[in-house]
Amino acid sequence: MPTMIFVNLPVKDLDRSKDFFTKLGYTFNPQFTDENAACLVISDTIYAMLLTEPYFQGFTKRQIADTATTIESIVCLSADSREDVDRLVNTALTSGGTPANDTMEQGPMYGRSFMDPDGHHWEVMYMDPAAVQS
Repeated sequence: MPTMIFVNLPVKDLDRSKDFFTKLGYTFNPQFTDENAACLVISDTIYAMLLTEPYFQGFTKRQIADTATTIESIVCLSADSREDVDRLVNTALTSGGTPANDTMEQGPMYGRSFMDPDGHHWEVMYMDPAAVQS
């Protein structure tokens, strides 16, 4: 069985977050979604658990980061093409997200970023497979 990743993110408004990520083309696993949490399906092995702040707080003794002034992580997703990077980020920006950084172009790599409505930083990156040597 491949290793899976479950990124847990606190959210202020679960319905708003679900609406945002649905607009980006993602789905939610209803088996692990209720009024406190939503299981965002990114791929067969990558999930983001969107947890209401009170529910998230139950998993840690530390304070939840104020994403208006601090950053707790940068979640980076791969894309199949430059066009896919642009499509996803443009959709995020027209669906309630905000710009995070300038567009990055370094040789075969192309990336853009956005902040989701809760201030979580997302990067979307494409790397030309012809430039990657095995």
